[in-house]
Parts: sequence; structure tokens; C-alpha cells
Amino acid sequence: MTDETAKPFLYLVVCAAGIAAGVGKLVTAAQERGWEVGIIATPVAMNGFFDTAEAEARTGRPVRSAWRRPADPRPFPPPDAVAVAPATFNTVNKWAAGLADTLAVGTLCEALGLGVPIAVLPCVADALSAHPAYQESLARLRGLGVRFGDPYAGEPEADGGRPEFAWTRALDLLERG
Repeated sequence: MTDETAKPFLYLVVCAAGIAAGVGKLVTAAQERGWEVGIIATPVAMNGFFDTAEAEARTGRPVRSAWRRPADPRPFPPPDAVAVAPATFNTVNKWAAGLADTLAVGTLCEALGLGVPIAVLPCVADALSAHPAYQESLARLRGLGVRFGDPYAGEPEADGGRPEFAWTRALDLLERG
């Protein structure tokens, strides 16, 4: 942060998982904890996985998914931290391999290279999470200082289903440093 009076700026990367519809919970929690928030979504996530108009209203900024042209102004200041929630199998694997083919993954690659703190809440099916490439990607990113949290840790729902997605765990990971 360059301006002492400015709030820290959080880049929130949103991937295409059904749970993404609840991303407003993380935006609100981040704002309550003193963060400004800018959302960068994967192209597929922009196709109805969350309400982009609501996200823009909450943040006061456009949801980004495409690269800007060189002459366009920067829509967000540089990040003080990055949260990836929900993080999908595809995004984690592309990021670990350095395949910056979308703005979302390119942003993650750049943030990692700059040493920006990054917290990740994966949303990956059990069968995919057991895949060797995914396990290698997690190990690689953890080894580079990326903080992963289990958004489903806790008591199961009354019907035996997964606990509610713990959106604020990403902020806890960032604040613990």
C-alpha cells in the first residue's frame, strides 16, 4: 500500500464452482474487516456461477475476467493480498504449472512472483482431489508459500452433507500471516 490512509486491497479470484454463488459472503466479510475488494473471475465463472451485478454493487468496481488493453487504465490498485475462493481443480493445476491463459490465472501467477500473500479455499470433488496432478500442484504451491484452507472443516450438516462453505477462512489465513 502506498497511501497510509487507504484500506488494504484484496484481489478475490472466483472460479466456476456451484458454491461461487455465495461469494458475496466473502466480499462482505472482507469489507467488514477493512479491505477494499476487486473481483477477478475465470471466464467460465462469468457464465452464471455468481451474480456479477451484485458483486459489482458490493465492491463498487467492475468484475474483471478479460485482459485490459495497454492504453486502458488499471481498474484496481496493486493487491495487498489475494484470495482464491472457490478454487477449482483446473485453476489450481494451471496456476501451479504457470499456464497463465486467463486473467484469473495470470493474476495468480503474477501475485506469486511478486510475493503477495495468497490464501486458497479449494472446491474440488473427492475423485479429482485424489488425482496425482492435483496433489503435486498443491505441494508445489504450498512449497511456494501459498496458504490453503479447508472450507469444509467443521461439523457436517444435519442431513449428513458437507458443512457450509467457510468463506471467511480465506481472510483468517491471510490475517494469520
